[in-house]
Amino acid sequence: MKIERQLFDYQIHQFPNGIRLVHKQVPGTRVSHCGFILDVGSRDELTHQQGIAHFWEHMAFKGTGKRKAFHILNRLEILGGEINAYTTKEKIAFHASVLASHFPKAVDILTDITFFSTFPQKEILKEKNVILEEMAMYQDTPDDAIQDEFDLLLFPGHPLGNNILGTEESVASFERQDFVNFFQENVSTDRLIFSSVGPFDLKTAVRQAGPFLEKAPNLQSGKPRLAPPPLIPENRILKKPSQQAHLMLGCRAYALSDEKRLAFFMLNNILGGPALNSRLNMSIREKHGLVYSVESSYAPYLDTGAFSVYLGTEAKNLNKALALAEKEIQSLKTLKLSPTRLLHAREQLKGQLAMAEEGNQMLMLMLGKSILDQGRVESLVEIFKAIDAVSAEKLQDVANESWGHSEWVRLTYLPEKQK
Repeated sequence: MKIERQLFDYQIHQFPNGIRLVHKQVPGTRVSHCGFILDVGSRDELTHQQGIAHFWEHMAFKGTGKRKAFHILNRLEILGGEINAYTTKEKIAFHASVLASHFPKAVDILTDITFFSTFPQKEILKEKNVILEEMAMYQDTPDDAIQDEFDLLLFPGHPLGNNILGTEESVASFERQDFVNFFQENVSTDRLIFSSVGPFDLKTAVRQAGPFLEKAPNLQSGKPRLAPPPLIPENRILKKPSQQAHLMLGCRAYALSDEKRLAFFMLNNILGGPALNSRLNMSIREKHGLVYSVESSYAPYLDTGAFSVYLGTEAKNLNKALALAEKEIQSLKTLKLSPTRLLHAREQLKGQLAMAEEGNQMLMLMLGKSILDQGRVESLVEIFKAIDAVSAEKLQDVANESWGHSEWVRLTYLPEKQK
């Protein structure tokens, strides 16, 4: 038995097959949140496999060696629990939330669908239509569709630029063996975590989860991830059957391991983060009333990152809204934050992070992802200390380094009738 205690209040137990169980005890709750987080995502797909990671997420629920789809979907729901999954560029997760007394049942079903899916051909045929409908839904929503098309420009010819859903052609082509091959090529027990947050201690978690997790095979596979090619600046304008104009502007950003990542995260939070007092929201929406939705985002990956600004507005207001967004970016490059504004930026970010940790399901998923990406989980005390160490000079330096170059990509959707 290998048990580690970390600075942050969580513990890790590693089973003989290589699976690591990370557990955080939260006294006072009656609910257990748990799940597998795999270091596999759409960026691990080969050209002919586009969309198969997301399709696998769907197919995991469609049958295993001992359960049919109905039994999988019904197993926890009849107990008042929930089971779900998601796919990102670099991760796949299968997770569940149940009353703590049903924790073993959750581990059982999650282990079954993660490792022992049979990918029934009949279910593959049905699920193709479901995913094609999902694609159509996104295409009918311009603010979703533009994000996928923007990624293609930001990471041209690289899996990070591909749509997680795949293409109509690739999805229509998948057969059972394609799923088996993708699983065998990419899933490794040393690149996945079983994460758990609940009222019991680690010893109880190991005792109750062990009989199921130990049945999983010891898998050793995984292809090296290829770094994206150099960015090619581009300004693309497309006509779409929409009422509004939609625009995304962005560039490459810092990778997960870069020591400047936290400062850039704070910078993005100031510019166009989720708070209503972000600079983009206050300027373009509140002061000038030009948009309903405006935001900026930062997504760090293993070896690179993506920064973008999105806004939707009437076509006649597009140039003015864009000019205001560029003005706010320029302001963060040329004007150092005052001590008061720096203090507010620090406290705002701390509050957002603390409130995010209040949600135990999100905490469970964060534990697994942090272990996979960084080998550890930073405590809020550590993170707050790092935030307090970010100076106004550091923010300005990062702004100029990140935004002071010509390697930008812009994508605009204009209404078809717009000149």
